[in-house]
Amino acid sequence: MAKHKHGEMDISEQERTFGGFLKFAVWTAVICIALLIFLALLNA
Repeated sequence: MAKHKHGEMDISEQERTFGGFLKFAVWTAVICIALLIFLALLNA
């Protein structure tokens, strides 16, 4: 079995996935906040 050497693994795919997740989370939060503001204005 090969010895594990810290820092040699290719993590480009994980970084790309995490970037996509962050973008999705930010857009979801923005849409939710905009929806709440819209509903608050509609109720006034």
